[in-house]
Amino acid sequence: MRLDSLIGSIDGVPSRSAAARLIEEGSVFVNGSPCDSKRRLVRSDDLIELSLPQPRPEPSFVSSALEADPIPLDIRFEDEYLIVLSKPRGLVCHPARGHERNTLANALVHHVGIEHLGTLQGEDRPGIVHRLDRDTSGLMLAAKDDDTQRDLQNLIRIRTLDRRYITLVHGGVAADTGTITTGIARSLRDRQRMAVSADLRARQAITTYEVLARIDSRRGDEGYTLVECHLFTGRTHQIRVHMRHIGHSIVGDPLYGKGSQEMNLDLARQFLHSWSIRFDHPRTGEAIVLTDELPWDLAGALDALADRCAHTTPRGREIIPHLGLFDTSFLPLP
Repeated sequence: MRLDSLIGSIDGVPSRSAAARLIEEGSVFVNGSPCDSKRRLVRSDDLIELSLPQPRPEPSFVSSALEADPIPLDIRFEDEYLIVLSKPRGLVCHPARGHERNTLANALVHHVGIEHLGTLQGEDRPGIVHRLDRDTSGLMLAAKDDDTQRDLQNLIRIRTLDRRYITLVHGGVAADTGTITTGIARSLRDRQRMAVSADLRARQAITTYEVLARIDSRRGDEGYTLVECHLFTGRTHQIRVHMRHIGHSIVGDPLYGKGSQEMNLDLARQFLHSWSIRFDHPRTGEAIVLTDELPWDLAGALDALADRCAHTTPRGREIIPHLGLFDTSFLPLP
């Protein structure tokens, strides 16, 4: 059999692709010599040695009794099985190093109690079905039991849970629609960032986008494009990485963005908002369709650009009236 197949069958190696990485990293020796070919055919008398990575220790901040923090929740739908809420900017989804308290998970524990939340993701992430970055706002899901949590995660996995985001990016996006399909992995240069990657460890990420409006450039900037993004996968920083990848980084993005504070419309965070979510309720079969207006900081930044709007697409004319803007000149005549 092939060397990567054999290594992949060993306890402690989760998959054949993980085995291939060990081989490529020089962690596998055959008959005393390092082997870098995952396709090598092994024989019954071969001596194979390998070094397995040490399992990660449980983070010290994880507690079996997550504290309840009385943080107000903006709940848009709730029944005995699940919650759909609008997360504000600045709220971390679950405890992490440096954010042991005052997270969405702590707020959910205060709202319904740890015993009424799914814990498939771990006791430090009760109820969490999917995450939003700390400074990304908008709609997200929480589950009240393990079965519902599993079913909602399966809806994401089979791509029938529809999640759409509004973002404002630098420059003029040429095509009205597009699909970005890449691998995404942690950056080798900066561990705080993710990056498009062809590495075996990269996970497939698919984002489609549709232009809503184009905004003319002025001295000091290159114009802007208002875009709706549709997630088919849920990788860390996915939309932020993908928009940068196509040359249109998100306005205000501190990790992947560019330009001066003025060019970023004086925003203190990335212009990214989970505005729409729709799915069939896994227990009742009810079609859940919810939308969420832009919060004040993003709406204000967009209103300031209204007089520069050069073109609004048919999709933009459909969506923009639901975003909570004050300046209606963002909808010029077709």
